[in-house]
Amino acid sequence: MSTLTLYDTTLRDGTQGEGISLSVADKLAICERLDELGVHYIEGGWPGSNPRDAEFFERAKSMTLNSATLTAFGSTRRANISAGEDANLAALLEAETPVVTLVGKSWDLHVTRVLETSLEENLAMISDSVSYLVEQGRRVFFDAEHFFDGYKANGHYAIQAVNAAAVAGAECVVLCDTNGGLMPDEIASIVHQVRQRTDVELGIHTHNDADMAVAGAIAAVRAGVTQVQGTMNGYGERCGNANLVSLIANLKIKLGIECVSDEQLASLTDASRYVAEVANMPTLSSQPYVGGSAFAHKGGLHASAVSKVEHSYQHIQPRSIGNDKRVIVSDLSGRGNILWRARELCPDAELTQAQARQLLEEIKERENRGFLYEGAEASFEVLVRRMQPGYKPPFALVDFVSMVEKRSNGNGVGDIASQVMLKVQVDDEVMHTAAEGNGPVNALDHALRKALEQFYPDLQSVRLLDYKVRVVDQGSGTGSVVRVLIESTDGQRTWSTVGSSENIIEASWFALSDSFEHWLSRERTAVTV
Repeated sequence: MSTLTLYDTTLRDGTQGEGISLSVADKLAICERLDELGVHYIEGGWPGSNPRDAEFFERAKSMTLNSATLTAFGSTRRANISAGEDANLAALLEAETPVVTLVGKSWDLHVTRVLETSLEENLAMISDSVSYLVEQGRRVFFDAEHFFDGYKANGHYAIQAVNAAAVAGAECVVLCDTNGGLMPDEIASIVHQVRQRTDVELGIHTHNDADMAVAGAIAAVRAGVTQVQGTMNGYGERCGNANLVSLIANLKIKLGIECVSDEQLASLTDASRYVAEVANMPTLSSQPYVGGSAFAHKGGLHASAVSKVEHSYQHIQPRSIGNDKRVIVSDLSGRGNILWRARELCPDAELTQAQARQLLEEIKERENRGFLYEGAEASFEVLVRRMQPGYKPPFALVDFVSMVEKRSNGNGVGDIASQVMLKVQVDDEVMHTAAEGNGPVNALDHALRKALEQFYPDLQSVRLLDYKVRVVDQGSGTGSVVRVLIESTDGQRTWSTVGSSENIIEASWFALSDSFEHWLSRERTAVTV
């Protein structure tokens, strides 16, 4: 190994994160995506630990990877037996991966108090296991577990563990900050010292318990390691591992290390979100580089500046890693935010400076009443269109009546019926409808559709995906202002709208009617009133 290589352990160390459970199919899918990203080594799991990992390696034998090398993970032999008798080492060989990563103890505390064996026997366990696998035709990496804590406690013994693996034939010894508590300068100093005392290639494996995993790994690279281990999105036990997504971006963009190609770098955001989706984990909006908020500009001064000179408030070009900048509209916005977002969402509409100022004041007033336009871009677009000369909405509410009836069967149990009677005006015609639903909002949705679909039959394709309610001012109890967010789709795209009121039905009406008006305006089927 003469250049820096990326080693992913999402499929093994990442699955130790709370809430993460990957099926064999999930692991195979992620493995293929990591290969496309350009990761050099993919740790598939621990074949001797559970049937799922054993099945993964069996199915992976027929998988073709274009650039990555699949590795199997396991521990050194047990104490006081030969390597050939160890079931874990046998399982590693059965996985038939070209590379095996062995984990072993390098902290004397763990040797004597956890393994409960002698320091000499632990060194023999390392040496025997590595040499046995090498003799069987495997390339071997050695993960020196708890290395940095071990080095600080007994540097001489920690180096002995490193050299035992190196002499036995390990290609790379990976120094692990397993407890995740070291500062980057400590890691750099210790790596530099180890570099002076051994010729073997060194790697780095950091955990994020002090929120320093990425910084620690970067410090180790600067000090001379040639392999960097991490997990996608930083998944892992406790506070997680070094985030491989951030590591790739930092290594490539900030340090100029060609660890992936430019094309692979441009797929980084997509890869991060793909793995999150397969792992059924939420995407973190604030995640550096690839998060939805990584290049989002909310403050008016920021948005104004970035519209003139992008790098004035952005440390990189977002599209280089497959992300994009966003200008957010809120009560903190300036006219620049309004004009930028209006051009982006509805390029066929134009706002003057005066209209932008007027719209900004309206948004500030609305957000003071509980509306929130950051996550409701369709509602913002409706406000923009309403300011266009000659624009008339596709429908207008005349009134509605909502009723909820509890029908008891005499013992306190019974059905609840909801009904809405609604009048809307389209052109010169007023349509009066009524509909039932499993709740008042559902009934309102049915009634509005019933009225509008007679004029706009294509509206049948629009349906609600999500409905969320949040209390805005929690101190007022059941009289609090609530905010309703609705996500809708027509099967091809999705959009979000917002409403706010002390009355949850009225708040729902604002969000629901915005959703329909947004779609009808986009489809240019609106009939002027």
